[in-house]
Amino acid sequence: MSRRSLHPSARSSARAGSSMAVASMLCVQLGLAASVGLAGQVGAAGTAWLRLFWAGVLLLVVVRPRPSSFSRETLRAGAALGVVTAGVTLLFMAAVTRLPLGTASALEFLGPLGVASTRSRGPARAWAALAGVGVLCLTQPWAGAVDPVGVGFALGAAGCWAAYILLTQRIGDAVSGVGGLAISMPVAAVVATVVAGPEVIGRLSPELLLAGLGLAILLPVVPFSLEMLALRRLSTGAFGTLMALEPGFALVIGFVALHQAPNPLAVAGVGFVVAAGIGAERSGARPDRPSGQAALEREDRGLDPVAQAELHQHPGDVGLHRRLADEQLGRDLGVRQPAAQ
Repeated sequence: MSRRSLHPSARSSARAGSSMAVASMLCVQLGLAASVGLAGQVGAAGTAWLRLFWAGVLLLVVVRPRPSSFSRETLRAGAALGVVTAGVTLLFMAAVTRLPLGTASALEFLGPLGVASTRSRGPARAWAALAGVGVLCLTQPWAGAVDPVGVGFALGAAGCWAAYILLTQRIGDAVSGVGGLAISMPVAAVVATVVAGPEVIGRLSPELLLAGLGLAILLPVVPFSLEMLALRRLSTGAFGTLMALEPGFALVIGFVALHQAPNPLAVAGVGFVVAAGIGAERSGARPDRPSGQAALEREDRGLDPVAQAELHQHPGDVGLHRRLADEQLGRDLGVRQPAAQ
């Protein structure tokens, strides 16, 4: 889809979705940087478990999802999203214990790159290919040794990341606000507890628990909420391409905060992924977004009764639905919405 064929509201939606995706990636990188000290005490897997555990608890307490608000299909999809959320986190942590970070990151990016390649059409596939080249330049996986088990872990993380993108969009379309995350994150917490919890629980202290609570807000609660909002506005292909910016953010943060100077190839990689991100934003609005009465029937779950009544008084007004859904998200997260001008 060319930029000219996009309605102005669709371009605006794509820009908003891209901004949310970028903000999400920044939160992820800041959360990872803030996790370094905690990882030194409970290990990488223990840190991941603490974040997922507290995220599940927080979303259950804040959102208080009503089972009657969800269909069986949505509950199954939410549970599957929880499993792959835990999978991408734990498998990547296992991969980086056996592989250089650049190699593990490049292999993991095969997940969103695969989504971008298979879900994009026409020129949009070129942006996905450019993003792949950029990630290779950034991570330079050829610089380190290869461990077959580590490769398996990284490829497993890639598969989980691809499934995460597809399931997040599906849940985001079916449930307003962050009700979908209130299903998936407790499931992710249970999976992480089974896998990593036994090795960590004995080493916990009140201080570590409190630190884990703070980190959970930065990663994953805020970025996952932003990604769900972004995927309501962007195609999965565009979103997968934008994910190539994440290693670029990591490089910039490493340079600014840790004084890690990148080599020329990595700098070129930043240029490639930025160009791919701009291209994805320009052509990334969702052409297949549900609209009209179908959208109302599928997407008003989770709105309060007053909002649902207003929505059904104006059938087909998808813009109204989007505003009400975003306001519901703010209420779910305890954010005060600005008054209408």
